[in-house]
Amino acid sequence: MINYNELTVPEATLIQKELRSQVLITPFKGAIHYIAGADISFNKFSTTVYAGIVLLRFPELTPVGYSLVKKEVLFPYVPGFLAFREVPALLNAWEQLPIKPDVLIVDGHGIAHPRRMGIASHFGVLTNQPTIGSAKKKLFGNYEEPGPNRGDYTPLTDKQGEIMGNVLRSKDKVKPIFVSPGHLTDVAGSLHTLMQCVGRYRLPEPTRLAHNAVNQFRLGTLPEGWSESF
Repeated sequence: MINYNELTVPEATLIQKELRSQVLITPFKGAIHYIAGADISFNKFSTTVYAGIVLLRFPELTPVGYSLVKKEVLFPYVPGFLAFREVPALLNAWEQLPIKPDVLIVDGHGIAHPRRMGIASHFGVLTNQPTIGSAKKKLFGNYEEPGPNRGDYTPLTDKQGEIMGNVLRSKDKVKPIFVSPGHLTDVAGSLHTLMQCVGRYRLPEPTRLAHNAVNQFRLGTLPEGWSESF
């Protein structure tokens, strides 16, 4: 088991390269009965990380419960290596889930990352879990702005033109979100699944609810652990 608190950035780079060789970008062919969203909150100058996973029935998107964890981390805040701050707490939140989802949507990137190893890919490989990255901002790649209407999207590509994901307009005339496969799914499948999770808001319901739960947890209005109370 990796002790993330003792890693240097060069050591983390080597781990990313090793994990990258294990990422499987392949169509997801299973049935989805449960889907989940994951989000993490922290101050980059603090050692405290708050992580949350919200479990929902699919395709109804009705919440089942949430798992919340607070953890102290020592790995520094370094862009492109945020998974090394976030994954340990997220793994603890995952372990608390009484039912594991068929697909996990992570607030962050999958393979749309300079080393193809965003948090969705990192977490997916460690848990052998189908994961999708859904990020609010671009980390890496090139794209043309999608059309102004909900459902419009354009490909997100690397410098060689390889498609890493899609830039999706999830709500009319709002900023797009960046969707990429993490592990055990592919570009087309991750977009298709995520589009089924978009409701009235810019963020897909699983990560929107996870974001809300983590913020309430951080403010002290939700308790740590697993709960079915919404």
